[in-house]
Amino acid sequence: MMTASQTAKQIIRTTCPRDCYDACGIAVVKAADGRIKVLGDPDHAVSRGALCGKCAIAYNGAYLDPRARLTQPMRRTGPKGSGQYQAVTWEEAIAAIAEKLKAIVARSGPEAIWHAHYTGTCSAIAGGFPQRFFHRLGASEVDPDSICNAAGHAALGYLIGTGSDGFDPRMAEQANCILVWGANPSASAPHRHKHWLKETSAKVIVVDPVRHETAADADLHLQPFPGSDAALAFGLLHVLVRENLIDRDFITAHTIGWADISESIAAADPDHTAALTGVPAADIVAAARIYGSGPALLWLGQGLQRQPMGGNIFRAIGLLPAATGNFGKPGAGLLFLNGGGRRGLDGDYVEAPHLRQNERQVASHMDLVDLLNDRKRAQALFTWNINIAASNPRQADLGKALQSDDLFHVAIDLFPTDTVDLADVILPAASFLEFDDLVLSYFDLTVSAQAQATTPIGEALPNQEIFRRLARAMGYNNPELFEEDATILDHLARQVGQSDFAALKAAGTVARWSDPVTQFPDLAFPTPSGRIEIASEAAAEAGLPLVPLPSVDAHPASGRLRLLSPASKWLMNSSYHNDPKIAAKLGPEHVGLHPADASERGIADGAAVRVSNATGSIEMIADITPTIPRGVALAAKSRWPKLVPGGHSINALNPGTKADMAESSSVHGVEVEVVLV
Repeated sequence: MMTASQTAKQIIRTTCPRDCYDACGIAVVKAADGRIKVLGDPDHAVSRGALCGKCAIAYNGAYLDPRARLTQPMRRTGPKGSGQYQAVTWEEAIAAIAEKLKAIVARSGPEAIWHAHYTGTCSAIAGGFPQRFFHRLGASEVDPDSICNAAGHAALGYLIGTGSDGFDPRMAEQANCILVWGANPSASAPHRHKHWLKETSAKVIVVDPVRHETAADADLHLQPFPGSDAALAFGLLHVLVRENLIDRDFITAHTIGWADISESIAAADPDHTAALTGVPAADIVAAARIYGSGPALLWLGQGLQRQPMGGNIFRAIGLLPAATGNFGKPGAGLLFLNGGGRRGLDGDYVEAPHLRQNERQVASHMDLVDLLNDRKRAQALFTWNINIAASNPRQADLGKALQSDDLFHVAIDLFPTDTVDLADVILPAASFLEFDDLVLSYFDLTVSAQAQATTPIGEALPNQEIFRRLARAMGYNNPELFEEDATILDHLARQVGQSDFAALKAAGTVARWSDPVTQFPDLAFPTPSGRIEIASEAAAEAGLPLVPLPSVDAHPASGRLRLLSPASKWLMNSSYHNDPKIAAKLGPEHVGLHPADASERGIADGAAVRVSNATGSIEMIADITPTIPRGVALAAKSRWPKLVPGGHSINALNPGTKADMAESSSVHGVEVEVVLV
C-alpha cells in the first residue's frame, strides 16, 4: 500500500506502454508544485511497486527533462545532418508539410509518400490513430513487423491460424511445465522473470543459445547452436513418440499432416539431434519427458524467429503442443503474442482502413535503403514511433539515403534521435505521461488505462493530435480524422468490457475475464481446415515446404562467428540510450566471445576488438564468457549511432538478409569476423 507521505500527495495510476511483455502499472506521485515522481504501482499485479531499472531511470530522467526532449516544431535550414534547424510554429510546420504532400500527390500519386513506424508507444490511439491519416492520404507503408516478428506471425498463421491468440498466463497455476524457447525474460520481460516464472510450481525449461539469467534459473537449460532449433524440436518429438507421450486421439481429430512428418521424427533420435544442435542427448530426453508430462505452456520468443529459417523454426516448435494435445485445456497452450483483438478491440475502428481509396503499397524494412534511393517509388518519408537510423539494417547506407535532399522527411519523436537529425521537418511528440490512452498487454489478457499525469513539455503534442492537424491542412473532411480522444477512448473501453474510459481509469488495470481463459477452448483453429495444419497447402502455395522440416543452418565459415544481438537490460529497443544515467550503465559496446574462440584469436578479456563483415565494422570491448556456444558472438542491440564512438552501432553489421517468411528480419543470422584492433 501507499505510504503516509505518498497519500498526502496526488497519486495518478497509469500504465507503461513500452514494447514489453510486462505492461507495468505505474503510480505517478504528483507534488503540489506539479513535480512528479514515476514509481511502480504497489497495488499492480505485475509491477508490485517496482519498475524495471531502465524505465525507473528514464521516466524520471530524460522523459521529464526539457533539455533532452524535442519541445517545438523545427524546420531544416542547413544540409541534412548539420543540425541546422529553425524553430517554427505548429501552423507553419503543418502548412509546409501539407504543401509538400499535395505537390507529391499531384505529381506522382500518394504511393510515393511512405511512412515507417513501430512500437515507440504501444498505446492504442497513439499507435493506431495516425493510420487513419495515412489511409486517407493513400500513402505507402513500411511493414512494421518486418523489422521484428513477421516471420513468426506468418509461420503460426500457417500452423494454427494466428500468432496473436496466445495462452492466458494465469494458466501457469495449472501447468506442469513452462517451456520458454528463444525468449530472455530477464532482459525483455523482467517482471515475468522475477515473479511469474519463479512463483510457479511448474518445471521451467529454457531453450536459448545464451545462458542468460532466466536460463540459469531454469530447472533445465538447453543451449542449441543458433539455427538448429527446428532440428531440436524434431528431436523432442522423437522422444515424445518413442515414450508414448503424444496424444494420438488429439492428433487424429485436430491436426492435418502428421503422417507427412513421421519419417523425419523417426530419424531424429537423441544422439543424432545432439550432433546437429550441440545439446546433450540426455537433456533432450529429460526435456521431452518434462514437457510430455503435461499440461504444458510454450512461450515462443520474438528473437527466435529472427533467423534465416525463422519461420520454419516456429512451425517445427509449434508441433510440440500439436503432438501432445496441449491446446484447449487448462494449463496448456502456446504464446507468441496476445493481440488486442483477443480482448475485443476492433483494430479497424482504430485505424479506419476504409478511408483508403487506392491499393495499399507495402515494403519490408529489409528493403528500405533501396526504396528510399528510388525516386520513382519514394519521394517523402514520415518516421513516427521509430528510430530507423538505429534499428534498421544497412545502417551506413540508410544514413546516406536519409541525407538525400530530394527525399522529404518528416520525423515525429520525443527526442532528437539519429533519425530526427536527418529530417526536413521535426515535430515534437508528447510522452505517455502527458495524455490519456489505452494499453493492452501483449502477454496478459488485461486492459489498462494510460492516464495523463502531467502537461506536455513545451509545445509537444500526442501523435493523434498531430495527424488531426495534418488532415485539416490537407483539406480532408472525413469525420474519422477528427474524432476526439475522449470519444475514441469511451468506445474502446466498451469494446473491451468496460462501461467507459473513466471507469477503466479509476480501476487502472483489469483482467478482461475474471477466470483464466483456455486457448482454443472448442479446438476450432482459425485455419482453412479448422485444424492444426502441420501440412499447410497455403504454405506450399507460397513456395514454402508443405510441412516443417528439421533444418539446421550451416555453421559459419572458418574464422567467422554467428552474431546474436538480443535486447539489452538497459535499453528498450532503441529507447533510453540518450538518458545519461542509462548511458553510464551501458558503458562502451561489448562483444561476448566463448573462451575457445577468444583463445584462437589471441583475444584477452577486455581487449579492444574490431567486429566486421562486408556490411560494416565496429570497434568493441571483448567479454570472454562461457555463457554462449563456440562459434557465437554476442552483442546487445539498439544503441544510438551518434552516441557510439565511430558513429555506428550493431546494425552497421546487418546486411538486411530476409528470413524465410514474410520478408522479415534474419538479424540473428549475421556472421562476423572478430580481430584485435
